[in-house]
Amino acid sequence: MKLQTKYFGQIDYEAEDIITFPVGPFGFEEEHEFLILPFDGGAGSLLCFQSTRTPALAFVAMSPFSLLPGYNPILQPQELKDLGVTDSQELGFYVLCVVKKPVSDSTVNLKCPVAIHPETRVARQVILDTDAYEMRHPLAQFGAEEGRLC
Repeated sequence: MKLQTKYFGQIDYEAEDIITFPVGPFGFEEEHEFLILPFDGGAGSLLCFQSTRTPALAFVAMSPFSLLPGYNPILQPQELKDLGVTDSQELGFYVLCVVKKPVSDSTVNLKCPVAIHPETRVARQVILDTDAYEMRHPLAQFGAEEGRLC
């Protein structure tokens, strides 16, 4: 299949590449299918969640562990059940990044990660029940090396 994307031009993809959100990301609940596309130079940590339905809709995402190795998202029992797992460690996690100019003003949402079941490719954006993480965590606070990622 072919898709015109926001950041990568036209690409080819297969149905098995799709990540499915039974309920779309917050504010985009009607968007259910995305591709995860890596940005060049992002060392595999800087990614794009590209909507397959709406070509202009794409979210910049990062591996939270590349910024904060001790990041420990714990999902609620119902969220785990919805994703078909029994433990949060069975899932992959990504955080959405709001890219600003200058880049040093960019933020990441550590409070509301996207959790993805690696085998079924089902995803859900969740709100973590902890005060340990912020919705608008300044990227610059992670240091100069990590800040260059976004």
